[in-house]
Amino acid sequence: MKTKGFIDLHTHGIGRCDTRTGDHEDILKMAELYGRKGTSAILPTIYPASINVMRKNMEAVRRAREMQDSEYRMHPPQSPLNKGGIKGGYCASCIMRHASCILGVHLEGPFLNPLRCGALNKNSFIMPSVSSLRRLVDGYEDFVKIITIAPEMKGALKVIERCAAIGIKVNMGHSDATCNEAIDGKKAGATGITHIFNAMRPFHHREPGLAGFGLIDENLYVEVIADGIHLHPKTIELVFATKRLDRIIIVSDSVKSNPPIPPLAKGGKGGFSGKKGMPIYNEKGILAGNGMTISDTVKALKGIGIPEAEIIEAAVDNPRRYIGIV
Repeated sequence: MKTKGFIDLHTHGIGRCDTRTGDHEDILKMAELYGRKGTSAILPTIYPASINVMRKNMEAVRRAREMQDSEYRMHPPQSPLNKGGIKGGYCASCIMRHASCILGVHLEGPFLNPLRCGALNKNSFIMPSVSSLRRLVDGYEDFVKIITIAPEMKGALKVIERCAAIGIKVNMGHSDATCNEAIDGKKAGATGITHIFNAMRPFHHREPGLAGFGLIDENLYVEVIADGIHLHPKTIELVFATKRLDRIIIVSDSVKSNPPIPPLAKGGKGGFSGKKGMPIYNEKGILAGNGMTISDTVKALKGIGIPEAEIIEAAVDNPRRYIGIV
């Protein structure tokens, strides 16, 4: 299945749906809501949980993808039902339903560092091991496109090596890695960084950590949550001014917005969670994501002066290249 347009490689949910489900209809609803918001394709991102629960969530996404594929076979791009006949573009079913194409899954965990859990449940994190990886992805090797791993954790480098060997992209994230530990992760096969600057060791002039290494490395791709909340607009400008342009990937890191939690209750800035363009906080007042889509983010980037050509490269071309959409 091929696609054109905005691609979101890191989204947990939208509206009242998210990936913590065993029902493929929830994932199809996510795809429909994203399609209506102008996102052509999504990589639903699985929360860390027990291996059995993560596999249940992955199966819901795979079943949703199979439903899309089934409609694609019934109404291929050349079908009269595919009005507009987009060559090498959306599958016909996605066009008719205005839905985002489901590309696979991104596993955000469970091999993460509790010190940098962010809004994720650190009790669901486990120590990296090849045997645990095998149990996690068995039967889903071709469906898991990205996995986020903290490279400094004991056993992580072997897991990264194994992922690279079976064709799963490894992002480093939710990590307290030093710069040298990040370098080791890259040497083991990591190719990206999950939401740079967020949920990782802060940049320091004597210890740049994972964030600093990600900015200057020529090859690593970096996810950027460009909503103006997760990163200050000047930090976003820094990324675009410093990082190799064809290695920047705009993501939403969106989460479902029900029930709404007022940020003001926990010292946040205005509004309620789930409101367009507003941050979403968990029950502990920790920034958990936002209600923005890539199209919303594009507007925000234009507002801070990022050239449109650079935005399109980061929101369309680079994610396509990263996960091998041709």
